[in-house]
Amino acid sequence: MKTNEIQNLIQFIAKSGISEFELELKDFKIKINNPRPRSKIQIVETPFITAVNPIAPEVYQTVVAAPSETIPSAKDLSHPDESNLITVKSPMIGSFYRTPGRGKPPFVNVGDEVKKGQSLCVIEAMKLFNEIESEVSGKIVKILADDATPVEYDAPLFLIDPS
Repeated sequence: MKTNEIQNLIQFIAKSGISEFELELKDFKIKINNPRPRSKIQIVETPFITAVNPIAPEVYQTVVAAPSETIPSAKDLSHPDESNLITVKSPMIGSFYRTPGRGKPPFVNVGDEVKKGQSLCVIEAMKLFNEIESEVSGKIVKILADDATPVEYDAPLFLIDPS
């Protein structure tokens, strides 16, 4: 089952109000528990699928959550009108990480210039680490998610000023 199919299934279950769903195929099993309909969805999976991944899962086991960089600097206050800012949203449910691994610097910080296609963060979903790339060139104005925290589908992650 492809990642986008799983995302569509999760969205459907969240909207339908189903409290529990289980699907088992030849080499794949997924169980989705939704204890409070229309709230967060918990995914419990069994490790039938093995994927080749450049980042080892144990890299993030001891990461301590740090507050996001949301304190605006004097340069950031020059954006009183946020209508021109681009919001980068999470394309999936998973855990948000600002760094490619323990002890490594963050992909981006507030004030950094980014180019289209540049990696902004990593989202771990079902033991797969997915690099999220910028769809526009510009400057990072705000980081909206905390490091090592869960994010929902379509959750805002970054604000980018494309000018």
